[in-house]
Amino acid sequence: MADAKEFKPLKELGAVPLSESSELKFYVDEFKGHRYGSIRTFVKGDAYSGPTKAGVTLNARVLEETIPVLEKLPAEPADTEDRELVRVPKKMGVELVVRITLYKGTVGIDLREWVEEAEYKGWSKKGVRVPYNSLAAMVGYLREMKALVVKP
Repeated sequence: MADAKEFKPLKELGAVPLSESSELKFYVDEFKGHRYGSIRTFVKGDAYSGPTKAGVTLNARVLEETIPVLEKLPAEPADTEDRELVRVPKKMGVELVVRITLYKGTVGIDLREWVEEAEYKGWSKKGVRVPYNSLAAMVGYLREMKALVVKP
């Protein structure tokens, strides 16, 4: 039996390529008896292949509040500057912020944790950026994730 302290992968839903050597994987896992959706950057290389630290977990509430916002976005990006779409509380002092971001001339959808604690207030390293042209694929994976994470 698996140790209750570790993530237990349950189902991989799909991936969005980022480059020749990296991709974002969408999957569902379990931690301490709770199911979560996860989006994580995986790399393929000579020295190392596998998950990186870059990623984010999504609980049922985050999925329920994020998917409708993403579904309303146009197929082609209309934004010419960064724009916040939604903030969803994850736990005390931590919110998941979904934004449209422009970086090096490309438009993406950034899912990143915002932390407000006594010793630090700002962006955490926990997050991913999905290319805007992968919006439809991302929404599809998130819908599948929600069906597996949200208890009926």
